[in-house]
Amino acid sequence: MTRPALLLTPGLLNDARLWRRQLPALSERAEVRVVDHTRHDSLPALAREVLADAPPRFALAGLSMGGYLALELLRQAPERIARLALLNTSARADSPERRRRRLDMMALASRGRFLGVGPALLPFLLHPANLDDAGLVETVTAMARDAGKEVFLRQSRAVLERPDSRALLAAIAVPLLVIGGETDQLTPPEQQREIAAAVPGSRLAILERCGHLAPLERPEAVTALMLEWL
Repeated sequence: MTRPALLLTPGLLNDARLWRRQLPALSERAEVRVVDHTRHDSLPALAREVLADAPPRFALAGLSMGGYLALELLRQAPERIARLALLNTSARADSPERRRRRLDMMALASRGRFLGVGPALLPFLLHPANLDDAGLVETVTAMARDAGKEVFLRQSRAVLERPDSRALLAAIAVPLLVIGGETDQLTPPEQQREIAAAVPGSRLAILERCGHLAPLERPEAVTALMLEWL
């Protein structure tokens, strides 16, 4: 029997390392591919590139920016998505405050001061209990460092211009898994609850001891939820 295809879309300044704890188990159930979302500065362009290279039909899971991209893929080609998982993400556009903060960070990076993910940003990404996990911190900072300034600017522009996708949620007619972190400061749990409430039959899991990066912070729980979803 042919295994289903599964596309994983990472967050901003993330890569395949975000999913490293899930990949072995998921690869036993599906043909898994981690999307490269570094080459364009708009979600529609990124989605077109993904679709051009994707199988005719696939399961799709995205975290944060990857969730925004997943919703854009749903907007462009709903008939090709067999099931959907949205992790630590939101269907809303940036608030004015978040937009100003993002523009400030982009301005700093444009002037050559791209610092990646430093100590000041880690508390926004990780649960307090995970800040002392040296291996986890190194993974998060290494992904950002390896992505670099130009990728940060392209991805930030793409996220900044995303539309509000709440009206799109009612059209989701495939199995939906929504995962959040109880202390996620960037996409708080109420934003995942909003998504799940708009899609009858969806599965919602808000994970304890978890911030914005559930696949790294709560790897066993995320793997189990995704295997059940598949």
